[in-house]
Amino acid sequence: MSYAIIRTGGKQFRAESGKTIRIPTLPGDAGSNVTFSDVILGSDGEKTHVGVPSLSGATVKGEIVRHGKDKKIVVFKMKRRKNYAKKQGHRQGFTEVRIGDITLG
Repeated sequence: MSYAIIRTGGKQFRAESGKTIRIPTLPGDAGSNVTFSDVILGSDGEKTHVGVPSLSGATVKGEIVRHGKDKKIVVFKMKRRKNYAKKQGHRQGFTEVRIGDITLG
């Protein structure tokens, strides 16, 4: 089973062929293709390739499934005895990508 560790949106994700992953929002419409060239580590099932800092020539191709927003989190700030309290909500945007082809240059 081949897999790759990719870096996008300041985070690292494990990508496997046929799987769907949620990553920070990417530009593009649903159904469009996306290519990740910042591959940190890759494995073809027998051998593991480690990049320093990334693998040259390695790419991971995927298809954007949909865009959405995650569950709401509550951001609460308070300073005691100062009559200050602030409550906010936040929903982080995401993009679901179905991983297609993994090429380990």
